[in-house]
Order: sequence, then C-alpha cells, then structure tokens
Amino acid sequence: MSVMRSSNPAMTGRIFEQVSREAAGTGVMTVRGTINKTGLMLLLVMAAAAYTWNQVTGASPGNAGIYAIGGAIGGFIAALVTIFRPRSAPVSAPIYAILEGLFLGAITAVINTAYPGVAFQAVLLTIGTLFTMLFLYRSGTIRATPRFRRGVFMATGAVFFAYIISWILSLFGVSVGFMHSGGTAGIVINLVIIVIAALNLIMDFDFIERGAEMGAPKFMEWYGAFGLMVTLVWLYIEFLRLLSRMGGRS
Repeated sequence: MSVMRSSNPAMTGRIFEQVSREAAGTGVMTVRGTINKTGLMLLLVMAAAAYTWNQVTGASPGNAGIYAIGGAIGGFIAALVTIFRPRSAPVSAPIYAILEGLFLGAITAVINTAYPGVAFQAVLLTIGTLFTMLFLYRSGTIRATPRFRRGVFMATGAVFFAYIISWILSLFGVSVGFMHSGGTAGIVINLVIIVIAALNLIMDFDFIERGAEMGAPKFMEWYGAFGLMVTLVWLYIEFLRLLSRMGGRS
C-alpha cells in the first residue's frame, strides 16, 4: 500500500493503511459508492454557491468578503478534520462541500460581475476536464505509474511552494508580478498550473480505485469523494483566474 501516493494531501497511501486496520465489518469502499457521494458533494457545492451568488449579486452585495473569507477558513478547517480523522468524513466532507460552495459562490459572483460570462465558462471547462481525464484514465491512455506519481507530486509541491512564497512576500508589500499579472507570463503559468491540477485527477481516480480494490472501510467513500473535490475546487479556481486574466486583456 505504500506505493499509493497522490500529490493531493488528502489522498495519501498512509490514510488507507491506517483505516484498513479499523472498522471491521462495517462494509467496504466501492467505486460506485464513491461516485455517488462525489455527486452529492457536487450538489452541496452548487447549492451553497447559488445561495452566495444570489446574495452577492442581489440582497447583500457588500457581504461578498464575509462569505468568501468565512467559507475559505471554514472549508480549510473542515478539510483538516477530514484529513486527520478520516472516520469523520461522512460528516466533515459534506460540511467542507457546503463551506467551499459559500466561498466559490462569492468569488465567482465578484469575478463574473467584472468579466461577465466567465463563471459559466469556468464551470464548463472544469466539467470538461474532469470527464476528459476520466476517459484518458479509463482508456489507459494515461496511467498512474510510479514515475508519473513522482512527477505530479513534485510539480504540485512546486506550485504550492510558489503560492506560499508569493503570499508571504505580499505580507511585506512585495508583489510577484508574473504570478498574478494578466500578462503573457501570468497566463502561461496559469495554464501550466491547470495542467498539473488536471493530472492530479488521474492520481485521484487511481487512488479511489485502488482503495476499493483493497477493501477500505465504507466511510472511505466519503473520504475519496472529498479528495476528488479538493482537486476539482482547485481546478475551478485556476480556470476562473485564467479567464479573468484573459478578460482583462480584451
């Protein structure tokens, strides 16, 4: 099981090694069950996002920051709870989905106001990427080999490190222009990050399938759905960033 590695922090092989020793007789994880729970989490994200979208664009436009910050912080806490206590996933994973929906609905409404139409485009691109990568995975065109895992793991780590450094520098008033600008360099970097996020979907599919093969406990279906949602949220945000950058150039 130690060979199972994903660059998604929620989807590490150690998680399955830990829970495989627990919950005997509670049923086993299946791919179909994980798909169903992923669909439910998507519905929760969309419902929460629709609520904040309506609030920000209608009754309470000034509350966008509250929804965004509250959803982001709450979602982060729910994610940590899920990662460090997988057994809580049947409760904490849906809570994560709702809070992330509040966050995404707020930032999407603000960005879509500045660049009309980007919200719909970002949703279509995210869904299209999800099904494209699923097809490539199921057809065997892209396989999660050990070398592939190492490459995606390193690339994702580099992106995370770059964003952390950029955030720390911003606290001191230093702007990393090529990371956030709407210029050509910023767009190219954004596209590279989108590719890395998309490749993480392959890792997530493989991780879920292997977990089901190993007979992980039933509650790990929620955990698998949560891990996939983490990648989809990241991918959607990167598409929003890309589309807004391109909109700013027109």
